Amino acid sequence: MFKTFKISFKLKNTYRVNTILYGLKQIFLLKKLLPSNLYQNRSLKIIANILAVISEFFSAFSGKILYFIFMIMLPIGWLKPDVSMEEQAFLNILICLSVIGSLLNTYMFNPTKDKYYALILLNMNAKEYTLVNYFYSIIKILIGFGVLGTIYGLLYKFNWYVIVLIPFFVASIKLSIAAFDLLKYKRGGKNPNENKLSKFVWLIVALFLILAYLPVKLGYLLPNYFYVGIMITFILLGILSINVIVKFKDYRKLYKAILYESMSTIKSDGLNEILIEQSRNNIVNESGISSDKKGFHFLNELFIKRHRKILWKTSKYISIIIMVVIIITIALLMMFPSAKNNNILNSVSYLAFIMYSINRGSEFTRALFVNCDHSLLTYSFYKKPRYILDLFKIRLIEIIKINLMPAVLIGIGMCLIVYVSGGTSILNYMLCFMSVTSISVFFSIHYLIMYYLIQPYNINTEVKSGVYKIVMGLTYIFCYFLLKAKLSMLVFGTLSIIFSITYSLIGLIIIYNMAPKTFKIRN
Repeated sequence: MFKTFKISFKLKNTYRVNTILYGLKQIFLLKKLLPSNLYQNRSLKIIANILAVISEFFSAFSGKILYFIFMIMLPIGWLKPDVSMEEQAFLNILICLSVIGSLLNTYMFNPTKDKYYALILLNMNAKEYTLVNYFYSIIKILIGFGVLGTIYGLLYKFNWYVIVLIPFFVASIKLSIAAFDLLKYKRGGKNPNENKLSKFVWLIVALFLILAYLPVKLGYLLPNYFYVGIMITFILLGILSINVIVKFKDYRKLYKAILYESMSTIKSDGLNEILIEQSRNNIVNESGISSDKKGFHFLNELFIKRHRKILWKTSKYISIIIMVVIIITIALLMMFPSAKNNNILNSVSYLAFIMYSINRGSEFTRALFVNCDHSLLTYSFYKKPRYILDLFKIRLIEIIKINLMPAVLIGIGMCLIVYVSGGTSILNYMLCFMSVTSISVFFSIHYLIMYYLIQPYNINTEVKSGVYKIVMGLTYIFCYFLLKAKLSMLVFGTLSIIFSITYSLIGLIIIYNMAPKTFKIRN
């Protein structure tokens, strides 16, 4: 077992080191400073190895610190539950978010490259590899949540048994979901791939996200013993789940199915067979699909029609979820008048984070690359400034339309919620609606501009640009910190509209001048 862990850790660390070195090489300011034989440079490899080991050590705490701060502490401070109910608020949020976390991040069914190298290329013992790495992740959960849960619990004077239960509950719910997926697979179910979650799972995620925060905001929390009972129940299930996980025998068969869905050996044309097959499955091949337009308009219309399943389907599901949330919120406000808040318009900056979360820009650009640009970028005419700008504007209109569907619903819903909560001036209603749509337009433009200026995908559609990751990371951080900004609708609405228009104009100029050099296929 220890030998297996040692080999898998070295493999993972090597992949991580190479990723760090590649990321450094992609940063514009460092590109010319770093040597051409970067991967052979012993000093840089030692530094990258040190960074990777430090990253592994702090991974037990870093993500969990951010989780406690941004997902629990700040929301509780913002929602302001009664002091006597802070422990209940914490447990309500923790339990709901733990359910979401166990569904989205299983630690077992994530088809990563290090698993592919270890199990497929190196033919390591699948069961040993899985158990060693999975229980290593569970131990990190116990340590991380044990330390942080104790600090948080002592700080807010929680009951001692709650502090003790926190790490074991979070680990147990992970174990329970993993065991459930294994049993479902054993009985003929689908491969439990966490990168290909079903619509039902996403519906559960949306439901538990609402259940995490809405009861805290409304003040309708269950007694403390109820939450403790849930935690103890899952701990018992977790103990039973260990037996299921350890005795499962078909890990190799399971991982082959999961990994071959996600990656395969690279073909000479640069796209793997699985990726091509997945792309074909998402393309509508009806014989009646045609267009009476010409040039790039013809190309774009055929692309949109053939890829409507991956471009419009998710947007429609998001819109349905938004409608349900709006209806439930309005119904609760009408049922419980005491929950109405006349200061909603003074904290509307959270709309930026919502629009960031539901934006389809990343999926849109990936579809463009996989099913269109990876082939056309080999032709010189495709990279001429005039053609790039023409196609950019055509595509921009399409992505704006896709993102506007949920944005318009959010804008209308916000206006209705404000009206039910006491109403406001006509100017504020207009700014509320226009600010939401402006932010949606901004993110549509932002993703498309980054796609043309950085073009982050390699021939295997992996994001290989360090600059792209930095820009998207900064975008996320900016949107998240806007959650705490107390801006009035007048200020927020005006700034968002002006910023979106300015960004669009500057973006078009930059695209025209720089995209012919930057819009290319990465090696």
